[in-house]
Amino acid sequence: MSVNAQIYDELKSAAEQYIPAAVITVVRGEPLGAKMLILPTHVLGGLGDSDLEHIAISDARDLLEAEKSETLSYPLPGGEGEVELFIETFPPPPTLLIFGAVHVAQALTRFAKSLGFRVIVSDARAKLATRERFPEADEILQGWPDDALNSLAIESNTYVAILTHDPKFDEPALLGTIETKARYIGAVGSRSTNRDRRERLRSAGVSEESLARIRGPIGLNIGASTPEEMAISILAEIIAVRHGRPGGPLTEASGNIRGEHIGSAAQ
Repeated sequence: MSVNAQIYDELKSAAEQYIPAAVITVVRGEPLGAKMLILPTHVLGGLGDSDLEHIAISDARDLLEAEKSETLSYPLPGGEGEVELFIETFPPPPTLLIFGAVHVAQALTRFAKSLGFRVIVSDARAKLATRERFPEADEILQGWPDDALNSLAIESNTYVAILTHDPKFDEPALLGTIETKARYIGAVGSRSTNRDRRERLRSAGVSEESLARIRGPIGLNIGASTPEEMAISILAEIIAVRHGRPGGPLTEASGNIRGEHIGSAAQ
């Protein structure tokens, strides 16, 4: 089997298992068409120069983390021109982890699936965490937050929504996710509820830096009242975080309003 055929087969297998991958292809320069597959555990193929491969692999991992693909130019050793590489990334779909199989979670699951999220719903209440109530969910975990978290890998493309409204559930969920690589952690509740919750977590030894990661009350301020509106509010905040946006009105934004990650739009 050729190297390119092996790359295709391993890339297909990675996609099926939600494993992040990147493919680097020489699109200008020599060896033209050479490919290299970057996986978390190993690399397959090559670009003809070990120094170039080392730099390109690092750039590929950075682009994979940012969920972006780019064509980049690199100088050849000895100043003999340059080579152009197309780095195509294949990040796994973003994962939405929902604690609390409540009405808002049902709407949130439906909407998130339509946006391409992998959705996991967790709740210890067996009557709520059912396939009948969550037919679109990729996975339903019946158990306490600690049990669920022991069976899951929380990565940088994981977004956590804690909707239980019960300290017995939401605080273990927060304690179990706040020190992970999760990109977003939101918790339902009023401002006073979230103040009290933060105080209890602070007393439990959680640092101010970690507490600052919690988005509570969860969601954007759009006046949501129904489960569907609350789900939209939560998803809007998640999308804003995913793309590095402040979540304010576009009429007040600066820079490109579509597709690019920016961090300095007007509030």
